[in-house]
Amino acid sequence: MDDSHLEPGAGDCADSLKELYTFLDGELTVERRTHIRQHLDGCQNCYEAFDFEAELRIVVSAKCRDEVPDELRARVADALNKLRQGDEPVL
Repeated sequence: MDDSHLEPGAGDCADSLKELYTFLDGELTVERRTHIRQHLDGCQNCYEAFDFEAELRIVVSAKCRDEVPDELRARVADALNKLRQGDEPVL
């Protein structure tokens, strides 16, 4: 990839892509997020990778949700309440 489009200090493609998941997770410092955002704004290839991963996370999050049966939810809530009260929960 050609990194000649980068602003000084914005990082390169390899660094930006390496930190893509931590960027998406919001686990970077403000400074590092700013550098990567600047790179993404100026690099179509990296932005496409970012856009794909962000969209994939949305789809997976929306489609991969298991419903918890009401009975199980009630048993867990009861066990937690008993633990808070100092009683031994029945599992």
